[in-house]
Amino acid sequence: MTRCFSLTEAKNWFHRTFFTKSGLRSTITDLKDGTVMHCWVPKNPKDSKPNLLLIHGLGANAMWQWGDVLRYMIPYFNVYIPDLVFFGESYTTRPDRSESFQAQCVMRVLEANSVRKFSLVGLSYGGFVGYSLAAQFSEAVERVVICCSGICMEEKDLKEGVFKVSDLEEAAGILVPQTPEKLKELLGFSLFKPPPLSLVPSCLLADFINVMCTEYTEEKKELIRAIPKDRKISNIPKISQPTLILWGEYDQIFPLELGHRLKRHLGDKAHLVVIKDAGHAFNIEKPKEFYRHLKSFLVDFKPPPDLPPKNNKS
Repeated sequence: MTRCFSLTEAKNWFHRTFFTKSGLRSTITDLKDGTVMHCWVPKNPKDSKPNLLLIHGLGANAMWQWGDVLRYMIPYFNVYIPDLVFFGESYTTRPDRSESFQAQCVMRVLEANSVRKFSLVGLSYGGFVGYSLAAQFSEAVERVVICCSGICMEEKDLKEGVFKVSDLEEAAGILVPQTPEKLKELLGFSLFKPPPLSLVPSCLLADFINVMCTEYTEEKKELIRAIPKDRKISNIPKISQPTLILWGEYDQIFPLELGHRLKRHLGDKAHLVVIKDAGHAFNIEKPKEFYRHLKSFLVDFKPPPDLPPKNNKS
């Protein structure tokens, strides 16, 4: 039976073509411990350029989440874009599901490509991984951008009503959608002003799920379950690098309060910027503002003005 045209596969092809034309090449690194990592790396890295690591969140593969950002970063950086374990072509047979393990895998890929110093941007789940990289490999990480990532959440927050969805299994079912209805829920939680989801054809959503969301579903849910397990702010290390925290004003996945917590946790080394009229996916809703803050912090080295203090308790 002839397979029908897939819009998702077509977009995958477009992203691959764009990444290749942007001077990147697709690489596979076997870490020799049951882990294989896929990463987009520069074909010809330039010594005159600093290095930048872009770490994706849950959802699609790295190409989908960083395709729009890449064009703005390529002129300034040697850009490295990995697929985290259980995304794209990356996987492991090891049982570890922590962000610490993800960070170690990414670092080994960078070391295999002779990258010794770099700055990083971590988006949502990628922010957990990026923060762990900065904590574990402080001598290698120069500047850090954390985007809407609940690093300072605690396990007790699930019971205390901090999150819109407090049941972890229900949240995992939304974050790793397996039906068009669950994907619509995810879009509704991610966007401040989602499109009329009732008008989105289910066949398009089913196509996206079939291509992007059907592999390693249980492993991805295990990654989500691992985030809050035994998590306490008192156990979270304080990173020393200059850090920019970007957050959507109306984030329904990781509420803005978690951004303020992270700012308080890090102190003067960190700057929090709230993207107005945007949700969790502010990189999609407010792309120009996102790029502007990245360039100011990573290229121009201009920290944003401090926000007035927030008095509510953690």
